[in-house]
Amino acid sequence: MRSKLIATAALFALAGTTAACTTDPDTGERRISKTAIGGIGGALGGYLLGDVVGGRHDRTEKLVGAGLGGLAGAGIGAYMDRQERDLRARTAGTDVQVTRQGDDLVLNIPSGITFAYDSADVQPQFRRTLDQVASTLSQYNETLVDVYGHTDATGSDTYNQGLSERRAVSVADYLSGHGVQSQRIATRGYGKTQPIASNDTDAGRAANRRVEIKIVPIRQEDVRG
Repeated sequence: MRSKLIATAALFALAGTTAACTTDPDTGERRISKTAIGGIGGALGGYLLGDVVGGRHDRTEKLVGAGLGGLAGAGIGAYMDRQERDLRARTAGTDVQVTRQGDDLVLNIPSGITFAYDSADVQPQFRRTLDQVASTLSQYNETLVDVYGHTDATGSDTYNQGLSERRAVSVADYLSGHGVQSQRIATRGYGKTQPIASNDTDAGRAANRRVEIKIVPIRQEDVRG
């Protein structure tokens, strides 16, 4: 865990340097460059920069059965650029954070705006935002969608693991019920094992209680049988 936190700190330190960041000409958003991501991928390992839940190959059969195509290498970046701009526009004014990681996108959703305390039911006031996310994901259907649940360190490992899994499934079910093909979606709960802030403060624990949606392009080689 300590090595992962150090690696994460290194990521943010790198992100703060001019050489490591690029600016989107349309949105003005700063993000980590692909070159920088490639350089730190080995340090961060599978969580931020790794493969999708279950692995690409294990999900190929579902993708083919759903009639989903795949993106060619030259078109992946532009496709994800458009999806990023739409997601930023549709979540503007909310607490949802959209981060670009190479060709992948990650939506960080604080659980405080998504769930009531100790609950896995999506709160009514957040459904409009999830509707916008679902609409965008439906439009860009050549992507895989992984939903990750996280908790703070309060409570037992077993309880937090179960809560994180239930919250991930709840968001996934909402998306699939609003137009996102279920074959594209997978879930995973991390419990309290992936903190992004200190669990020693209220603010840190609030940051750690979150759901993330990782959006990964489906490449042509993923769906070739």
